[in-house]
Amino acid sequence: MAAVERPELTVRPEWGQTGDVYFPVAALVEGEWWVLRINNFPNHPLWTLFVGGRRRFDLNDAPATWANPAGRDHKKMPADLAAEALRPVRDLVAYGSEYGLPCEDPRCCG
Repeated sequence: MAAVERPELTVRPEWGQTGDVYFPVAALVEGEWWVLRINNFPNHPLWTLFVGGRRRFDLNDAPATWANPAGRDHKKMPADLAAEALRPVRDLVAYGSEYGLPCEDPRCCG
């Protein structure tokens, strides 16, 4: 997909560590929470981006503008902000759960 279809790829979010194993980083961008879910790679794409609690797209490689979301150099978010960021996605841990079809394959998500 072109950057026009995924404008998030051109933004430089300031990720913060949430302390959550499934949703390790979040960023407040223009008043909306961006949250990355780490998936069971390689059975699924490495990351799923949620913006404002809604799935935007999956990706395997983060764009250079995002720094390294998996890096440990991001500041730890205060617990209250992390909770606020994760509230809309808290129940979307399994890949596909955002569509009501969570992966139940025992090799990756079961």
